[in-house]
Amino acid sequence: MFKRTTFWKTLSTLAALSLLIAACGGGTAAPAPTATTPPKVVAPSGFECPQPEPRMEVTSTEVNLFVWTEYIPQDIIDCFLLVYGVTVNRDEYSSNEEMYAKLSAGGTSYDLVQPTDYIVGLMIRQGLLQKLDKSKLPIMANFDSTYLNFSFDPGNEYTLPYQAGTDAMVVNTEKVQNVPKSWADLWNPEYAGRMVFLDDSRATIGMVLLTLGYDVNTKDPKQLDEAKARLAELVPNVKLFDSDSPKTALIAGDADLGMTWTGEAFLAQQENPAIQYIYPTEGAILWQDNYAIPAGAPHPDAAYAWLSYSMQGNLFWLMLRDFPYTNPSKAALDYAQANQTDIYNAYNNSPITNTPPEEIKKGHRIDDVGDATPLYDQIWTEVKGG
Repeated sequence: MFKRTTFWKTLSTLAALSLLIAACGGGTAAPAPTATTPPKVVAPSGFECPQPEPRMEVTSTEVNLFVWTEYIPQDIIDCFLLVYGVTVNRDEYSSNEEMYAKLSAGGTSYDLVQPTDYIVGLMIRQGLLQKLDKSKLPIMANFDSTYLNFSFDPGNEYTLPYQAGTDAMVVNTEKVQNVPKSWADLWNPEYAGRMVFLDDSRATIGMVLLTLGYDVNTKDPKQLDEAKARLAELVPNVKLFDSDSPKTALIAGDADLGMTWTGEAFLAQQENPAIQYIYPTEGAILWQDNYAIPAGAPHPDAAYAWLSYSMQGNLFWLMLRDFPYTNPSKAALDYAQANQTDIYNAYNNSPITNTPPEEIKKGHRIDDVGDATPLYDQIWTEVKGG
């Protein structure tokens, strides 16, 4: 039996040894947290959460996001809750039109939304967004100027960039013998019933307009009528329209080709290298998603804290890991290059995520078409069915 006297002798010996090791400079124990070294914060996944840079004063206990599906790493959400004690409530949408309809109908209580470039101007004109307080956004200094000061929001008065990318063709080269080279090739009867398309009215109609030699932002009713007729020929050949997760059908083999976004194509290719991203001869669709604060947002302090924290370089790099679109943050890319070499190299070396300059030059950016917007909506509703 282990006697009490033996216990105390052993404990005394261990204590003495500890003091001796410390006196000799031995041991590897981390220093105790102090006022200047806050304790480590670890997300449920095991990811170590960085501290806010800077920490912002927040009195709200929640923040309400209305965002695209599959677009925010869970670690970022978990870290924000752990670091700030603010609950993140998230509703998701799969098209700009869905988001716009909900906000313009009123009665919402969202603090942040993610509008794509072409719908920003409309939302500003209708008073759906509030001007940003730049003094609360030191994060603006982290962005590559290439992604700032677009015509849809000069001076970034209302928005800051989130992710950018392209819409182009995606093809499983193991299953498709005649790989398409142009948007026009997608009308080939051999592709019927094998395609997945984005459930995105402006991008899809824009692609159709390009096959006719027209501008993706045309307001000409006759040109739009031609596009309507041509789209009506294509729709029956499309197996599914999916803006939630178009990669799923490609990876599962339920679709062999179609039209998709940058990040979805990249992730599909990671699962199956035979899945290739093809830039069409007519040019890809260029886009940028942005963060904006709706007018009347109930928790603006939490909204600014979310923007500042979620997009700082040592956290925003997670987009490259989870949702690899084109990242506009130089700080995030620099951090990944220095600390996540494999992830950074995969991103930087891919022509999907790192769009070739010649493809950007050939590309087409969708703009707000103003009074012609109902014409586009009517085409989509009548041909595709809503």
